[in-house]
Amino acid sequence: MAKEEEIILTKEGLAKLEAELDELRYVKRAEVAARIKLAISYGDLKENSEYHAAKNDQAFMEGRILTIQRMLKKARVVVSTDLSSVNVGSVAVLLDKEMNEQISYRIVSPTEADVLDGKISYESPLGKSLLGKKVGDQVVVAAPVGEIEYELLEIKASE
Repeated sequence: MAKEEEIILTKEGLAKLEAELDELRYVKRAEVAARIKLAISYGDLKENSEYHAAKNDQAFMEGRILTIQRMLKKARVVVSTDLSSVNVGSVAVLLDKEMNEQISYRIVSPTEADVLDGKISYESPLGKSLLGKKVGDQVVVAAPVGEIEYELLEIKASE
């Protein structure tokens, strides 16, 4: 049997997953159960769209609960304290050479990635290219529009 792959998370990512799990288990389960109970009171379950919608929501929610529980069992929390090179959890301050603008990205797990919030996955093309880089290093990333060149200006601890 193959060893299950660990899931690398930041402390923030772990807390977010735990909060989602608690919300699903202790709030959403009760809400869906109440919806099912109410829908059953309407009678004839064959043509009861409220009942079927609630049952579908329940199945999706239970699947998500199982997924999160599995993720938490395999989770390894990383704390980036070594600022000599880019690691999961650190913030990379980059200079986009073509646009001549400075951008910052926090390197996180795929589960936590949110580009609009400045968080990129260590599995993304840019994330992979940044891991292990040091201040002053040049980073070239293949993108649909062609290669994009960056210079690593600074490495910061996550906020």
